[in-house]
Amino acid sequence: METEQKAAERLYAIAERWYGQLNEGQIPSIALPTRTKQNIEYDDGSGVWKYGDRESVRSAQTARGAVHLLKMAYVVGFLKQQLAENRSSTLREMYYISEGWKQAKFAAQDESNKLVEDLEILTDIQREVYHLRPEENGASIFGPIRVREQTRRGMRELHCQDDVGETGYQIPNNVDALEFVDHDANFVIALETGGMYARLIENGFDEEYGAALVHLKGQPARSTRRLLKRLHEEFKLPVIVFTDGDPWSYRIYASVAYGSIKAAHMSELLATPQAQFLGVQPSDIRDYDLPADHLSDQDVNALKAELTDPRFATEYWREQIGLQLEMGLKAEQQAFASQGLDFVTREYLPARLSEMGVL
Repeated sequence: METEQKAAERLYAIAERWYGQLNEGQIPSIALPTRTKQNIEYDDGSGVWKYGDRESVRSAQTARGAVHLLKMAYVVGFLKQQLAENRSSTLREMYYISEGWKQAKFAAQDESNKLVEDLEILTDIQREVYHLRPEENGASIFGPIRVREQTRRGMRELHCQDDVGETGYQIPNNVDALEFVDHDANFVIALETGGMYARLIENGFDEEYGAALVHLKGQPARSTRRLLKRLHEEFKLPVIVFTDGDPWSYRIYASVAYGSIKAAHMSELLATPQAQFLGVQPSDIRDYDLPADHLSDQDVNALKAELTDPRFATEYWREQIGLQLEMGLKAEQQAFASQGLDFVTREYLPARLSEMGVL
């Protein structure tokens, strides 16, 4: 409740700023960091990527700017009401609710999502505190982790291995409302695909190696990244990321380890700089002779863009991306099945994790 009170006060502060500008005869405006990869900088203190000093100003001096501030005012009022009534909504629902806001209605959900991100930056409060949640994500965890959560029937405690089905424990939207009780895990391995997540469970990889398995379900939701961050910080568990071997999957790893450009204002809460990339590495495609597909033009352009992305500015990534461009190939996690269904858990993962110093 204290956090929600702070959130409400900071929403009021935005409106008070506009009233102050009007009282002083100024045109209402708001300044926000420019959200581009040219404006993210590495923060030595936290070890994550944050927005730099470049700013863009939204001002009511133009018709477009005035409409933007009008929309922001409506969202401020909507979130304030949610907090006061202890109600919640999805980002999608808020977009549809704006249909009744006349000139302030959104043209597309991407517009309303970005405005919510603007308010997170201005208030330094997560959208989850404002009772805003994304559509159902379905990401899950399976492994020797015990958690405690508040439900409508009271407090519930469960073991994410013994008390769940084969799909594991579904990660809640607000991970900060979850209590991590204890664990018997040695490390966390975050997996891009449901197929590989199911393979490791079926092969008993979690039991044999004390692994907590997290299904990222593609590009991970904020709740999933927050879970990984908390498991690392509170239980001191290494976090390993296992994705497909293509440029889009490398960006999945980057969002876990370094934070995303889109949510750089939340990097300290969501990013785990100590997370390590396991594979599929371009060198794995060569060394294990994996079945592979040719890179598309979009893949090549994405890889070249990553070479200019500060989050990939390391010798390791320069070598791997350079090798991939030279080979012109990409491979999926499931490509290891070409050498048998047990190969990935009996051969590849133990070898890579030993090489990385995890086993």
